[in-house]
Formats: sequence, structure tokens, C-alpha cells
Amino acid sequence: MYKLLGGLSQYLKYQEITTDSMVFRMHNHFTAVLLFTCSVIITATQYVGNPIMCIVQGLPTHVINTYCWISSTFTMPDAFNRQVGSEVAHPGVANDFADIDARKYYTYYQWVCFVLFFQAVMCYVPQWLWNVWEGGLINALVMGMNHGLDEEESISKKKGILMDYLLSHIRSHNMYAYRYFACEVLCIINIFTQMYVMNKFFDGEFFSYGWRVLHLSDAPQEERVDPMVYVFPRVTKCIFHKYGPSGTIQKHDSLCVLPLNIVNEKTYIFIWFWFMILSVLLIGLMIYRAIIIFAPIVRPRLLHLSSRLLPIETCESISRKVELGDWWILYVLSSNMDSLVYRDFLQELSKKMGDKTSQSVP
Repeated sequence: MYKLLGGLSQYLKYQEITTDSMVFRMHNHFTAVLLFTCSVIITATQYVGNPIMCIVQGLPTHVINTYCWISSTFTMPDAFNRQVGSEVAHPGVANDFADIDARKYYTYYQWVCFVLFFQAVMCYVPQWLWNVWEGGLINALVMGMNHGLDEEESISKKKGILMDYLLSHIRSHNMYAYRYFACEVLCIINIFTQMYVMNKFFDGEFFSYGWRVLHLSDAPQEERVDPMVYVFPRVTKCIFHKYGPSGTIQKHDSLCVLPLNIVNEKTYIFIWFWFMILSVLLIGLMIYRAIIIFAPIVRPRLLHLSSRLLPIETCESISRKVELGDWWILYVLSSNMDSLVYRDFLQELSKKMGDKTSQSVP
């Protein structure tokens, strides 16, 4: 397991050339690694240890364990509010008095490891899609100019190649920018969809899961019902039927301990808080992108903030002469090129664009 988890570190390593935002990477890399790690840990716990242990008299224990694991167990929801030790043996464990409709069955703990793996794959889809669409364009344009220790002649030659490319392909990068923005929109759609699916997966318990855990400490001691125990019960019931010696159906009521739910409850409380934080960040990112798209007046200021060495007049001059896609290419280059090289490049680009504009005017 160590080797498997160690291989995930490559998705979190530092990248010299970045074409996306920090929030985008938090969704695609960190969240995918987090979910896959949780899936591996739960899978290892499930198959290394015994995920369920049932107490029953007169029957082989391993048979009951296997049956209750594959057929699901249940609790009595009204028994969570009763006094443990005097009214009930464990939270949620009580006599159902043959009222089948009062039972709450738990089947999702068998699927947790698979669901987490599927969630991890879905979180990485926007990154995979962007890698296909981006095609290494920024890496090709930087040409090693992220290190300013190169020879001056080599840097000048590279700047000339980059400038020729931008001038010859001006106003042709809008699709590049919109594809990236679409991948960011896909991230927020993915997060909200996963939260909705998880809420359905846990029978409507996920949305309020974290809030109930936070409010647990404020509730009076006699009124406390641990939401983690309610969603992931540690002790449940299971009923096994078998034929007796004369062919009469016998009912065996067993008490089952679920050690795996100790891991599940901690895993999902962390996932709940992380998804809430990530949702807020992605909503803020969508507002920020909307401002960039629909308020061109902010683009020169953002270009100036990306490189403080660059005069604001140069940023305003360039932003007026290019469209959103070209501006986005220049903005991404600011975080991938040496600051001095980038400043000189943009100043030369501004002059050449001015000369080109003046030559095109009759």
C-alpha cells in the first residue's frame, strides 16, 4: 500500500510550467489524490481486517459474518435517543417488534471504496481534458525563459520567436481561453454533482453531516446523538433465517460490530469539510472569471499585478489591442517567465503592436 500511495505523489509535485489556477489544481490534483487515498485505505482496512463481526449462538460465526455483510444490516432510528445501558444495549439497537418499516438498513458501506475511486476519477477528468486541449502550447512558448540565467543572445532570439508567433496569431486564441474556462466550470459542476450524489447515497444525510458534527459539542449531554454514529453505525442488527430439524423456519437475531465504519465516519467528515471549502473557492473563481470576461477594464490591472515590474501604461496599451484569448496567453506567460525577461518582452511587444497598427492605417 505504501508503494501505491507513494506513486500518487507525482500528482502533487511542483510544476515549473503551469497553465491553470491554484484552485483548478486543488480540484484536479489534490482532491483526486485525497479521494483515491481514502479509497485505498478503506479497501485495505476492509480486506486486511474483518469489516464485520457478528454475535450469534448456535451457528458458525463466519457464516453469519458473511451473510450479514452481503445482505446489509439495520438499526432502529428511534433507539438512538434512548439511554444506553438501561433502555438499549447500543445506540440504534433495539427490538423492532416485527415492525419492518421502522428499520433503517445500511447497504452503502459495502460500496464506499468503489464510490470514492469513481469520485477521484471524475475529479481528474477536467485536468485530463485540459491537457488534451492545451497541447503543451505554453511550454512551447516559454522555451526555457522561466530561468533568467540563459545567455542574452539566446534570450533575445527566443523573445523574437515568441513575438513573431503572437503577432502572426493575434486574435486567434479565444478558443484557447474559453476551453480553459469551460474546464473550470466543469470543476464546479463536478463538485456540486458529487455532493448531490453523496447525499442520495447516504439517504439524505450528507448535506447536514458536517453541521451536525459541529453542533454536537453545543448540545446538552442528555440530548446528544452523534451524527457519525447515526450515519455510520458501529453496532447494528442482522436477522438470519434457517430451517430447523423438522423443517420449521428459525429466526436468529444477531448483533454485529462494524469496525470499518470507524474509518468511514472520519473519512467522510474530512471530505465534507473539504468539499465545502472547495465549493466556496470555485464559486469565487467563477465570479473572478466572469469579471475578466465581461469587464475588460480590469484586465490591464490584473496584467500589472502579475508583474509589478511592468508599467501600467504598457499593460493598458497591450490590453486595448488584443482580445480575451491573446490577453489570457500573456497573463499565463507572466507566471511562467522570468520577471525581467517578461517585462522586456511586453515592452517590445507593445512597441511592435503600435508600429503594426500605425502601418495598417492609411
